[in-house]
Amino acid sequence: MTASVEADLDHDALIRAVPMFADLSDDEIEELWRSAERVKATTGEVIIAEGTPGDRLYIVLSGALEVTKREGGRDITLATRRPGEVLGEMSLLEQAPRTASVRASEASELLAIGPEAFRLLLERRPGAATTLLRTVVGRLRSTEASLVQADKLASLGTLAAGLAHELNNPAAAIQRSSELLGEAFEAWRQRTLVLNALDLTPEERAALVDLEAGIVACGRMRDSDAAIRKEESRLITVLEGLGVAEAWEVAPAMAAYGWTVERIAPLQAGFAEVRLPVVLQWLGSGLAAQQLMEEIQRASKAISDIIHAVKSYAYLDRAPVQDVDLRQSLEDTLMILNHKLKHGIEVVRAFEDDLPRVTAYAGELNQVWTNLIDNAIQAMEGKGRLELAARRLSNEVEIRIADSGPGIPPEVAGRVFEPFFTTKAQGIGTGLGLHIAHNIVVNRHGGRLDFTSRPGRTEFRIVLPLRLSLTVGSGDTSNGRG
Repeated sequence: MTASVEADLDHDALIRAVPMFADLSDDEIEELWRSAERVKATTGEVIIAEGTPGDRLYIVLSGALEVTKREGGRDITLATRRPGEVLGEMSLLEQAPRTASVRASEASELLAIGPEAFRLLLERRPGAATTLLRTVVGRLRSTEASLVQADKLASLGTLAAGLAHELNNPAAAIQRSSELLGEAFEAWRQRTLVLNALDLTPEERAALVDLEAGIVACGRMRDSDAAIRKEESRLITVLEGLGVAEAWEVAPAMAAYGWTVERIAPLQAGFAEVRLPVVLQWLGSGLAAQQLMEEIQRASKAISDIIHAVKSYAYLDRAPVQDVDLRQSLEDTLMILNHKLKHGIEVVRAFEDDLPRVTAYAGELNQVWTNLIDNAIQAMEGKGRLELAARRLSNEVEIRIADSGPGIPPEVAGRVFEPFFTTKAQGIGTGLGLHIAHNIVVNRHGGRLDFTSRPGRTEFRIVLPLRLSLTVGSGDTSNGRG
């Protein structure tokens, strides 16, 4: 027996090793072999490129091939196919673009089967269709599970990066203000010593007590930055005229706390001319220290608010089923995504008063809000109007999330909830976000999820029952757990 004949017999065995081809007769295998094309691939060569037409399937005859999907600028490995395995069958069946890429991880040989040969096979061997269906379903589940996990990790990374950015600003403010606060307090202490050494009259000392109380009690003005800067400039001129040294350091804090040129006039009447510059320097130093303390307080509160939102968003240390405050749930999601919203998206809220709580898988609902809002942000390319609304409908609640983006084309509207379907550019999305949201709302909570779209407005409408039926949410959760 020649080497060529032995190789053909080995290939016949490999074809029969594929379940859908296992029952083919010798003649049918011979016909399939003649109608197919043998393809050789060197290490690293791309056999299937994501997004290209699905015009044939392949049987791996030798070597190994890696199946990957592009997501967020990186390749996610979904599977490795070896001799006797088939690949590319899903796109051929659907006549749809490839949803993944296939690259030879070592020198390989494949048998490429075109659509006509495949159609004839299914006509002659109906049982092969059942086997193929099992293969497709199994691979869909495996692929979806891999991508869901990768999507969760990618989302976690994105959220972590966004939170790090949000936390960096207040953390830097605390560090900066803390460093300056020591200097400010020392300056105020020194000027207090100088002030106490002066021969003040009883009336002047009483006025000082009032000024000191005012430093502690005052709050920063809510005027615009431009108005404060304008008053600061006026104060510098007046303070310099009164003999205050380094008036440019004293004026900013005074202006920030509402001190004006007009408010200085009573001090001129209440303190001797020789002592007034010392009083004003002391006042400015006290207000500067107070200003730094308030900066630290505000920054600390910002960090506390972010941490609270993260804990609430993730429902840490709580059971998965909760009585959910939908308003707070949506606000927590907005806080988590704030780094994407704050550079050009106007958020408009329309929450009904006394909105009832719903019994739900709390973390999963947050995943729904995240997917829908993040999609809206991407659709608007970071600039536009995001509308959130919620109201009660008898024994249900309705949540609406709308954006001012370009809309969803009518020709693809019917497919938006399909797994792996996406209108985004290759490598931008997995095509699972809306599919996961649909599973969570419909399958896990017994609710409804639909949408309307036109240029300039796309609105997703979520309807949830007030009380979760555990028989609804007790099914397979592999596709939708948050």
